[in-house]
Amino acid sequence: MSRPRRGRGLAVAFGLLADRAFGEPPVTPHPVSLFGRAMRGVESRVWRDSRPAGVVHAGAGLTLGVVAGAATRSTALATYVAVAGRALGQAAMAVADALEAGDLDLARERLPALVGRDPTGLDEKEIARAAVESVAENTVDAVVAPALWALALGAPGAVGYRAVNTMDAMVGHRSERYARYGWAAARLDDAAGFVPARVTALMVAVVRPRAAHAVWRTVRADAPAHPSPNSGVAEAAFAAALGLRLGGESRYGDRVELRPPLGDGRPPEPADIASAVRLSRDVTYALAASVAVFS
Repeated sequence: MSRPRRGRGLAVAFGLLADRAFGEPPVTPHPVSLFGRAMRGVESRVWRDSRPAGVVHAGAGLTLGVVAGAATRSTALATYVAVAGRALGQAAMAVADALEAGDLDLARERLPALVGRDPTGLDEKEIARAAVESVAENTVDAVVAPALWALALGAPGAVGYRAVNTMDAMVGHRSERYARYGWAAARLDDAAGFVPARVTALMVAVVRPRAAHAVWRTVRADAPAHPSPNSGVAEAAFAAALGLRLGGESRYGDRVELRPPLGDGRPPEPADIASAVRLSRDVTYALAASVAVFS
């Protein structure tokens, strides 16, 4: 193994641990916010109700992310900026704390910071399920994927991936405006997250060895029925490791999705949110150790 690649693995591990220690970079505006502002400007100029216009949007965003990462010139710093595992856990625990306090309205108010679904009318168990599913999905998007892209391509890979994932969040969802325009961003995000989602499932099995067989079985049996090729893998792995059953009806604005069941355990409860956050944290530490030792 070459010395530069070894150094990159240590840099990625440092970025992961820096995020766990310090959380989001204490700068205003946040780099992701600046990127979002830039991409809204791109959208205002190139939007058409067509896939080719969306390809231009996705290409512009990816280029901007890669160039910004190259300008960073530090894989450790780029990984720290691109990873958001601690912020994910904090957002999830804010919902959990509201549920534990019996304040359902506050939990509904806090949920959109964690997940894109409509919280109106959700009861305690539905909010808990949404939070656990989001922690699982975002362990891929906010931790494992940026770290692996940083390991593969250095700083341009880390920031480029964060750009792709941010574009998907902005325009990749199904709506009248973005059904065609957001297609390229959504497919690019699916491709970028394909390997990281499966590495996440592997890491879940590693850090919860007693559930490893259940994780393997549930991912193989249940994940293929999920509409996302990546979210289903992570959610199935978390469901098996936590002894839960995820999936069911999810509302996104005016759109309702009936998702297949993942896992054969019980429905999530508020206390399970903290368990999911701990699992995500343990995956982060295991990933940091792996890239430092084996890269």
